Amino acid sequence: MQAAWLLGALVVPQLLGFSHGARGADREWEGGWGGAQEEEREREALMLKHIQEALRLPAGRGDENPERTPEGEGVWGADEDGLEEAEEEEATPTPSYSPSPSPTPEDAVTYILGRLAGLDAGLHQLHVRLHVLDTRVVELTRGLRQLREAAGDTRDAVQALQEAQSRAEREHGRLEGCLKGVRLGHKCFLLSRDFEAQAAAQARCAARGGSLAQPADRQQMETLTRYLRAALAPYNWPVWLGVHDRRSEGLYLFENGQRVSFFAWHRTPRPEPGAGPSAAPHPLSPNQPNGGALENCVAQASDDGSWWDHDCERRLYYVCEFPF
Repeated sequence: MQAAWLLGALVVPQLLGFSHGARGADREWEGGWGGAQEEEREREALMLKHIQEALRLPAGRGDENPERTPEGEGVWGADEDGLEEAEEEEATPTPSYSPSPSPTPEDAVTYILGRLAGLDAGLHQLHVRLHVLDTRVVELTRGLRQLREAAGDTRDAVQALQEAQSRAEREHGRLEGCLKGVRLGHKCFLLSRDFEAQAAAQARCAARGGSLAQPADRQQMETLTRYLRAALAPYNWPVWLGVHDRRSEGLYLFENGQRVSFFAWHRTPRPEPGAGPSAAPHPLSPNQPNGGALENCVAQASDDGSWWDHDCERRLYYVCEFPF
């Protein structure tokens, strides 16, 4: 490229000077030198062609419209444009198409290893979360165990309080029975003016620390009779005692399971000696017991202290017995 520029710098000024000289000669010898002028033009065209070939310019470019350019301007301008285009073509790299490489077995192995590494990382995160959950479950289990132990302690404390309350109620009932009722030896009797069935009356006496009255001999029977007559006079109210034959008909037992050895059953009054024939027994005061299997619990009359058998579900007053 530098040799072409040097050749252009040496040849073009000579050609331009020769052209000016030839044209000046033409102006001086317009009339007689027509053939010589034509030869000069052909020689000039041939020289331009050689210059274009030396400079690697496209052929015929210097001959295009020579009248429009001043002396030497068309040829020089064409040479410069050609040089600029050549330089741009050399400077601008032509894009080359390179096909994408096909995957190799090594690429597939690398891809699989990458996916396995991602799965391993995900499994690690899952193990971390499972460890956190296990720790939380252990903490919750420990807290639940502590709550159960606290609940057990509370239940035991409540049970202890209930037992203490029951003991206090029994002690209070025993003291009340002995203070408000009547005392005989190692027993105290207390009348309750609440209507209850025989089993419910026994439960209430037991809750107060006693049981239904169990007169074991004539002295206790007479003391209890005087106490009930004074408490309920002038009325006659039957009062539940702790005597029954629910286990076996005719086998009378106290509430503590002992067999009754003393009885005070109601009997129809006998006629006096020397009196006329006795009238029929009064229908409202038959001999006791007369209820059979339908009347298995014993109540005491408050006027004379006699025993009567009644239906155990009948609701009557009751008298409790407390130890002293």
